[in-house]
Amino acid sequence: METAILSSPITPPAVLNLAPLVIGDIVIDPPLALAPMAGHTNAAFRRLCREAGGCGLVCTELISSQAMHYAKGSRKSERFDWGTDEHPLAVQLFGSDPAQMADAARLVADHGATLIDINMGCWVPKVAKKGGGAGLLRDLCTAQAVVEAIVRAVAIPVTVKVRSGWTADDLTAIPFARAAEQAGVCAITIHARTAQQGFSGQADWGVIRQVKELVSIPVVGNGDVQTAADAARMLDETGCDGVMIGRAALGNPWVFSQIVHELATGEALPRPGRAERARMALRHARLAVETGWQGEHMAVLELRGQLAVYRLDATGEGTIRNRLVRAGSLAEVESILLPLCGDEPVTAGDG
Repeated sequence: METAILSSPITPPAVLNLAPLVIGDIVIDPPLALAPMAGHTNAAFRRLCREAGGCGLVCTELISSQAMHYAKGSRKSERFDWGTDEHPLAVQLFGSDPAQMADAARLVADHGATLIDINMGCWVPKVAKKGGGAGLLRDLCTAQAVVEAIVRAVAIPVTVKVRSGWTADDLTAIPFARAAEQAGVCAITIHARTAQQGFSGQADWGVIRQVKELVSIPVVGNGDVQTAADAARMLDETGCDGVMIGRAALGNPWVFSQIVHELATGEALPRPGRAERARMALRHARLAVETGWQGEHMAVLELRGQLAVYRLDATGEGTIRNRLVRAGSLAEVESILLPLCGDEPVTAGDG
């Protein structure tokens, strides 16, 4: 994936639209959020995005309420990897059993979550076939019961991240949004693709606009935002209150600060050079091992995919990437990245 290159300067009216996003009593400023992504949005990457600037809200990877139920609340059983310095932080839960989801919400709220986000967007079979994630789009009665149970269970704001629908013929996000608002949800994020699409095709921002016109709670748009021009156009075309960015941030935690700067000034920041990208990748690796809950070996296995997207090879080459996806230890990752970093030292605490 190419690191996002920002577009030509945008027009002044878009500069005026970047108002804070308010969810319940939580102010998110700027109104740009990091999307929850399995295998990516761990504590290390969330920290990098926040420190790079412009990211008003971070979100954990999706956490299974069923796994938490059977683990009897053991922190080590799931990705309870957030700290007190991550405010505001959304913890995303998935599942289809209202009681289990409510119990999970209580537990993560007790451990410092700022917001509880309900996953109704994950389309992968191991989640959706069990009725969780986007599978809830096929059973809106259960979806509403899950929402109501969580809202009753916690005192912190509850949000929902939802796909447009299961298929293009049944855009359930639109009727569900009103039901979610009535149940007490404080904001809704629309990934403007159907579950059937996965990550393919083009996001239909018209669904975001329809939801925004239907409800009075904040609406966050998600899908196909890579640049400041994309963010400005989404805000203008849909009227949404905030923008969530996912894949465009992978290997590019600077994307939020780049967008905020261009929206504020109309001028694009230069793309980070290879040495800067290598230093960020190395710091990413060291932070992942430092903050990971499953030990160095498993952290490095996850890092294989996370570091490859920093695009450290020259055009047409793949030597660095191929070495990174085979690395088996932090020392091996360091031996690959350090020669690319220039003269500036990099440690897990830098920044």
